[in-house]
Amino acid sequence: SLETAHKVTTIIFDKTGTLTKGQPVVTDISDSKIVSIVASLEQGSEHTLGEAILTYAREKKVKLSKVTKFRGIAGSGIEGVINNKKYFFGKTNDKSDEIKKLESQGKTVMVLKEGARELGFMAVADTLKDGVKDVIQKLNDKGIETWMVTGDNPRTANAIAKQAGIKNIMAEVLPSEKSDKVKEFTNVAFVGDGVNDAPALAAATVGIAMGTGTDVAMESAGVTLLNKDFKSILSAINLSKVTMRVIKQNLFWAFAYNIVLIPAASLGLLNPMLASFAMAASSISVVLNSLRLNRIKI
Repeated sequence: SLETAHKVTTIIFDKTGTLTKGQPVVTDISDSKIVSIVASLEQGSEHTLGEAILTYAREKKVKLSKVTKFRGIAGSGIEGVINNKKYFFGKTNDKSDEIKKLESQGKTVMVLKEGARELGFMAVADTLKDGVKDVIQKLNDKGIETWMVTGDNPRTANAIAKQAGIKNIMAEVLPSEKSDKVKEFTNVAFVGDGVNDAPALAAATVGIAMGTGTDVAMESAGVTLLNKDFKSILSAINLSKVTMRVIKQNLFWAFAYNIVLIPAASLGLLNPMLASFAMAASSISVVLNSLRLNRIKI
């Protein structure tokens, strides 16, 4: 990974939990009556948005119901049966002006349906991690193309990308499609944290996993950031650049000694003691040059 990270020309970021804090909160509800049903459905979900809704329901002391036939629909939502009524909670293509307005603010809006009948909607918002804008700006300044991939609709995705300073987005991408999107690029790094990011992390030239993410993401990635500092992404790329520069310097000096002194030795112009000294000097210079990495700021 260190040998290839400096060659990266494109970086693709997952949104939730990578660019954002992954700690969303409920911001808007069309009808308070839907909270009990939605929170009951979310009991079976592992998504961070579901956690936000459950937290809201607990704070409001909302009574939850038993859910049967629960099913998570990848990239779409969840469904289940409560009191013999089948409900769906997730994305919708039928959007009012109010929903469009919320999405333009970067909020994720999901609707509750009973059959084909829409009962209401709920909006959840997440905030960018500290340092995201600064890192994206520095990557752009380096000439590295930045992308964001998300399952959100284009309106919500554009709002978040604009906040982060990312110009390119891939919206409404299903978890199973992420790795295919990554494979469309060459010399690409993918930064993610979730279970569904694992295939994309493995498919990228360099997979970078957030240390706060899931074990499977860290196992699939070539680089794992062991702290919560988003700026460590820059550090990883810079470390690759300075490491490769030092390696090339070491190769130069190692060959330089040999190129100059081997002909001299073959012609009998080099004292054996000097040859021994030169051999040791070659090794010492390589070691000392490598130790400079300790003082280089990345």
